[in-house]
Amino acid sequence: MLRWVYLALAIWGAVHPMAWFVRWFRDNGVDLGGMVDAWHANAATSGLVWDLTIAAIALTVFVIADCAARRAWIGLIAIPATFGIGVSCGLPLFLFLRSFRTADRS
Repeated sequence: MLRWVYLALAIWGAVHPMAWFVRWFRDNGVDLGGMVDAWHANAATSGLVWDLTIAAIALTVFVIADCAARRAWIGLIAIPATFGIGVSCGLPLFLFLRSFRTADRS
């Protein structure tokens, strides 16, 4: 049951942030530099960007270590999901994949 909660969170973590990104691109054009500038519009947003960046790096280190230890490479999919969409997708996606593997082994 818990793994399906992780999957639902991964889907929500992909769709909800992407809706905001698509809206921003629709309003401003596909300008990644402009988006990065918007992320640093003030101290609060810069702090949030750094918070999420550090969390994404920590998650990446954990995913690599866990996948290497378990020899279960499918979890590496969480890395591009994390940096391409966000931690809100990458973390629950990894937990879903990891819990699925654990359930299959028991």
